[in-house]
Amino acid sequence: MSAAPAAPAPPAAASGSDLLLWVAVPYICLAVFAVGHVWRYRQDQFGWTSRTTQLLEHRWLRWGSPLFHLGAFMVIAGHVVGLAVPASWTEAVGVDEHTYHTTAVWAGSVAGVAMVAGLGMLCARRLLTRRVRLGTDRSDKVLFPLLSATVLVGITATAAHNVFGAGYDYRSTVSVWFRGLFTLQPQPEAITGAPLLFQLHALSACLLFAVWPFTRLVHVWSAPVGYLVRPYVVYRRRATAPGHTAGPARRDRHPV
Repeated sequence: MSAAPAAPAPPAAASGSDLLLWVAVPYICLAVFAVGHVWRYRQDQFGWTSRTTQLLEHRWLRWGSPLFHLGAFMVIAGHVVGLAVPASWTEAVGVDEHTYHTTAVWAGSVAGVAMVAGLGMLCARRLLTRRVRLGTDRSDKVLFPLLSATVLVGITATAAHNVFGAGYDYRSTVSVWFRGLFTLQPQPEAITGAPLLFQLHALSACLLFAVWPFTRLVHVWSAPVGYLVRPYVVYRRRATAPGHTAGPARRDRHPV
């Protein structure tokens, strides 16, 4: 695991299929992601929710939801650093490639295991609990398999190449392709030489972004931050406790 990642092969010239797969498809998915959120917000604000099923079943949810969300936050943070931050930046702050690689592998493995365990519990309760299964709509039937495939392919790629394999430096291939999409300088040739598992992970992630606006995933943009500054509700106590004489109504202040 501590071995240095293998140097990627020199990129070949991009073909027409490469341009379609690694330029057109990602841009289409990103466009659907952006426009779809606008449409969903304007047409379905009341459906902008995670549609919790806690009242239907809570034992599996009690463990599965925290594990999945904690693992997901760690995985997202790792992807942001690995894909958006060039290797030269981390080296500039004193983090050499060996240190970065070792930390990313260990932290990514822990996050991946937590996310897979939590997602497995959530999928199992949805399949095995009749009341939850009956509440599964069409968007869930698309989301859960696609999300599961994306997560499983990603953790398999990490395990195959960077845990049990010789190591692979995806920051010189996949990351270059990813950043090129957002700088409007796509480099499909950068990812064509990446291992198949990394390519499948990238494609499944693109499809996940495309279906995102039409699923329960939109609730991630609705964190209840406003609750922290929400005004209190003033109410009056109407009933008198036993053993106490009636007196002026007491005013209590509680958050909503």
